[in-house]
Parts: sequence; C-alpha cells; structure tokens
Amino acid sequence: MVELIAAPTLVEAAGTPPKKIRELVGRVNTGDSQISIAHMTSPPGWSEPSQRPEFDEWTYVLSGSVVVEYDGGSFTAAAGQAVHAAPGERVRYSTPEGADYVAVCLPAFSPESVHRDG
Repeated sequence: MVELIAAPTLVEAAGTPPKKIRELVGRVNTGDSQISIAHMTSPPGWSEPSQRPEFDEWTYVLSGSVVVEYDGGSFTAAAGQAVHAAPGERVRYSTPEGADYVAVCLPAFSPESVHRDG
C-alpha cells in the first residue's frame, strides 16, 4: 500500500537547550515499531547524556555538525556525512554550533530502549 504521511508529530527531546524532534515515521506518528525516522533541529550548545540504545541508529547531517563521543573516542560529523551507532554501544551526541539532521532507528525509538546515563 502506498501512503502519504501528511505531517510529522513533535516529540519531546532529551538534552539542553531543547531541540526540536519531528517524527515522520515511528511509534508516535504512525504507530510503527519497526523503524523510526525523525527530522531534528538542534540549537547551538545542545547536548544530551550518553546512552546505550537497544537499536541501530543512523544520523544523516543536513546542515551544521554533530559531535559524537563513544567509548573509543570522538569525531565530528559535518553536513553531508552520516553516523551509525550499533545497538549496545555507548554514544553521546552534541551540537556545539547547532545542526539539522535526520535520525533513523531500527527498531523504532522508544524511551525504554535508550538507557541514558545520569
């Protein structure tokens, strides 16, 4: 079946200052538990606690940059680049300069499956 997803749903975000999450596909907007696709707009200075999610997460940076810290080090993903974090890996995201990006999670993101520190 072909289906139009007419609009995303705003979802509450972790971290400070608040970022905007617009879920297009996932548990909230479409009831899908297999995948989530969300458009994020993160202000300068945003950061969140580290986490060990139970899902694969791909992040595609549209503009700005995303700093990724993990147990093996850290790097910055710039516009046009993508990041993959496998399930169970400790990862922390931040956007010192701000960023616009798309996150894809398999299976779909749920608050219970993130396991944030502190």
